[in-house]
Amino acid sequence: MPTGALTGYVDVAQVVLYAFFIFFAGLVFWLRREDRREGYPLENEAVGRRKSDDPFLIPRSKAFHLPGGETTYAPQTVHGRDDIETGIPARKVEPWPGAPYERTESSLQAGVGPGSWVLRHDVHDRTWDNEIRIVPLRVATNFVVHEDGPNPIGMTVFGTDNAVAGVVSDVWVDRGESLIRYYEVELPTGGRRLMPTTFCRAGGFTKTVKSEALLASQFADIPTTRDPDSVTFLEEERIMSYFGAGTLYATPARAEPLI
Repeated sequence: MPTGALTGYVDVAQVVLYAFFIFFAGLVFWLRREDRREGYPLENEAVGRRKSDDPFLIPRSKAFHLPGGETTYAPQTVHGRDDIETGIPARKVEPWPGAPYERTESSLQAGVGPGSWVLRHDVHDRTWDNEIRIVPLRVATNFVVHEDGPNPIGMTVFGTDNAVAGVVSDVWVDRGESLIRYYEVELPTGGRRLMPTTFCRAGGFTKTVKSEALLASQFADIPTTRDPDSVTFLEEERIMSYFGAGTLYATPARAEPLI
C-alpha cells in the first residue's frame, strides 16, 4: 500500500479531513448553543406565552459572578426573574406578529418605543481602581473643564420649546474615559436632574445649553438618583430612556406622520 494508507480505500489525510469536518461542525453547534444564553427561551408574540425549553438547543443555566458581588444566571430557565415587568402600558395596533405597539398612557416613563429601558443591576459602574466611575466634578476633584473650551457650568438650559428649564450647576465626568457624561441641571422650582450630553448641545455664541428632546416643563419628571453624587446602571437606563421617549412623545405632533 502507498505511504500513509490505512486500507486500500482510506489513508491518513482522509481521516484527518473527516476529523476536521466533525470538529468544525461540533464547534459551530456549540457556539450557536452558547449564544442562546441571552434572549431565550422565546415567547410566542401572538399570545405572549413562553415557549417550552429545548434541552438540546438551549444550554443548562450557568451562574455568572459579577464584579459587584451579584450573581446572575443565563439562560434564566431554572433561576427565573421575578422582577420582569409584564404590565407594559402599550397595545399592538394589529393582531399579527410583527405589528407595532402604541402606548396607552402619556407618561414619558411608560417604557415604550424609544423610551424602552432594560432592568439593569442597581449598582455603580466602577473603574479598575474600584472607584465609582461617573461622578460630578465636586467629587472628581482631579478633573477640570479645559480653560480653552466653553465651561457649561452656569449656562442656562432651554427645552425644545425655547423655555428655560434650569441652569447647569455641575458636570458629571466619566473617570474611565475622561469625558463629560451628564449635565446637572438645577430647576427653577428646586431640585436637580441629570441631562445626558448626547441629548443636548452646549456652547456656541449664545453660551446656553439646549435639549431638543424635552419641553422645559418635562425636566421636573426626569428620574432622579438615589445618591446625589453617583448614578447606578439602572438609574442611567431610566434617565436615558426618558430623554429617548421625549424624542417621539414630547409633543403630540412628533408621533404623527410627516405628510
